[in-house]
Amino acid sequence: MLNIVVCVSGGGTNLQAIIDGIQDGIITNTKIRAVISNNPGAYALERAKQHGIEGACISPKQYADRESFNQAFMQKLGSYQPDLVVLAGFLVVLPEPMIRQYRNRIINVHPSLIPSFCGTGYYGLKVHEGALERGVKVTGATVHFVDEGTDTGPIILQHPVMVEDSDTPKALQQRVMEQAEWKILPQAIDLIANGKVAVEGGKAIICG
Repeated sequence: MLNIVVCVSGGGTNLQAIIDGIQDGIITNTKIRAVISNNPGAYALERAKQHGIEGACISPKQYADRESFNQAFMQKLGSYQPDLVVLAGFLVVLPEPMIRQYRNRIINVHPSLIPSFCGTGYYGLKVHEGALERGVKVTGATVHFVDEGTDTGPIILQHPVMVEDSDTPKALQQRVMEQAEWKILPQAIDLIANGKVAVEGGKAIICG
């Protein structure tokens, strides 16, 4: 059984996709051990509560400095002994010791086809604003392992979404979530839970 901890900052729609995926059998051999948010007002914590999942808030505002926050965050995360950490709209830069400790055991979902519209400054609606400003015809979402860079870790899955002429950033964001993020994040977790993802030479390989 793969024990996962889901880290969130906002509404938790990707968390809901994971919860639904486990309930519907799309994600197998997996249990959500806990949900951690940096935002006490995150609706994701309410989603966790509604489904009987332990929730915790570790906010940088509670600590004197970033180092103290990082230590508290890592201590809380470690208390759940996760096999996999899932970043589902988590707007916090992870401390490097955590990345080293959980090498190839942290995944993130990003709302573009990496390496396009990713890296520093590209998050939330800004990703979709960038795609529309550039005039791309196809966008999508990516699930990748987390390394020390920003959106630079090995890519596990990607799924394309067509851009429509009438799109606003908000409309495009919603369609990318519905058609890509909510599909490939559960799929990636299921693959990992069943031992079908390996990292070789800096690339994620899907086997079996």
